[in-house]
Amino acid sequence: KNYKVILLNDDYTPMEFVVDVLMRFFNKNEFEAGVITVDIHENGSGLAGVFNFDIAETKTYHVIEYARDNEFPLIAEIKELD
Repeated sequence: KNYKVILLNDDYTPMEFVVDVLMRFFNKNEFEAGVITVDIHENGSGLAGVFNFDIAETKTYHVIEYARDNEFPLIAEIKELD
């Protein structure tokens, strides 16, 4: 079974940091990361990637830890793939 890793919009995390997260943890190129970041900003959330549960859980943990280390409230969450 696969799971979506979703990044949620907030009023504090800069778009540049979200682009960095998408490139660093989800292997997106700068263009792809920018498109997803705009989606997050405009729609409240965006799809970072689809993975098996263990990988989704690990990526979610690393994103949140990296955001906290940089003092941003960025949230990643896991949702079951429809």
